[in-house]
Amino acid sequence: MRTIKTDFIQIYKSERGALLLMGVNFILSIILLIFSIINLNPNAPVVKIGYGDIGGYRDGSWMDLLAFPIFAVIFGILHNLLATRIFHKRGGGMTKFFLLITTTLILGSFLVLIRLLGEV
Repeated sequence: MRTIKTDFIQIYKSERGALLLMGVNFILSIILLIFSIINLNPNAPVVKIGYGDIGGYRDGSWMDLLAFPIFAVIFGILHNLLATRIFHKRGGGMTKFFLLITTTLILGSFLVLIRLLGEV
């Protein structure tokens, strides 16, 4: 059974671009985690939690915004571990594609959170 350390060493030796994308995803998810925790605002009785095309912005509790820190943990840790598994099953190209999609999801989460925070 392989360990995580040997997996990362193997990825470093054969696909440095994938390892670089893993690092970028981890750093972006840490930034998303810190940014979302700082902006939770538990003292507010009502915050904007979503946007619908017909109804406009939806109000809700600050607890609903806990989805963003959960996303950050999933994107930062779980997706990097999934990327190592994809690397062993499908190779470097598919791993890079998966990591680029994850980066796009993290940046999209930033965009949604910033838009929701701007509509106070």
